[in-house]
Amino acid sequence: MKKIFLPILAAVCMIGLTACGNTDSADNSAASASAVKGAAEQSVQAEESAENTEKEQPADDAAVTEKTEEQSAADDAETDTGNDTIVVYFSATGTTKGVAERIASAENADIFELIPAEPYTEADLDWNDSNSRTTLEMNDPDVRPAIANDTVDLEGYETVYIGYPIWWGDAPRMMSTFVEAHDFDSKTVIPFCTSGGSGIGRSGKNLASQAGSGNWLAGGRLDANISELELQDWINGMK
Repeated sequence: MKKIFLPILAAVCMIGLTACGNTDSADNSAASASAVKGAAEQSVQAEESAENTEKEQPADDAAVTEKTEEQSAADDAETDTGNDTIVVYFSATGTTKGVAERIASAENADIFELIPAEPYTEADLDWNDSNSRTTLEMNDPDVRPAIANDTVDLEGYETVYIGYPIWWGDAPRMMSTFVEAHDFDSKTVIPFCTSGGSGIGRSGKNLASQAGSGNWLAGGRLDANISELELQDWINGMK
């Protein structure tokens, strides 16, 4: 860049000296030459500054990348709670949800709610209607309703509580969808249910058969209004 500006500067100076015959003109030419020289030097400095900035930019990008990776690692560490127990449940009306939350609190466990891809309406839950959605699903053991958010990773957990309402004496077919999609090998699985009066029946055994892995305990039915003492006694009895 300097090699380009210096010849131009010399040419300007020679033109200025030749064209002016008196002292004032020479002085003016010198001043003009000085101004041109100053402008050229400023231009060179600006060019060099831009080049230096471009050279430094990759280092700045590297620093930002390193910071992003460190932050990502920190976020992953926060996500990993270190718990070895999790409560996974489906609740159509909120009853099972309340019991699941109390178990998670008593066990200091993680908790995950399964959400159906197609939410159940009040009409869907009408067991008196032979054509209601739940009636049709429970009459067909091969139905597997889709789960909207089955992103739970059971790896690292030793104990898995699985909760659900009792429908027509069994677990909702969506629970079959869930257990068939996961590996319960080397895990203790404790099913629990809520209902208007029906016990857990064979629902836990049916899910165990569908899962094909894991140490499934008998589990049991838990009343929505179970006391803290009764709940803790039930939990202790599962260990």
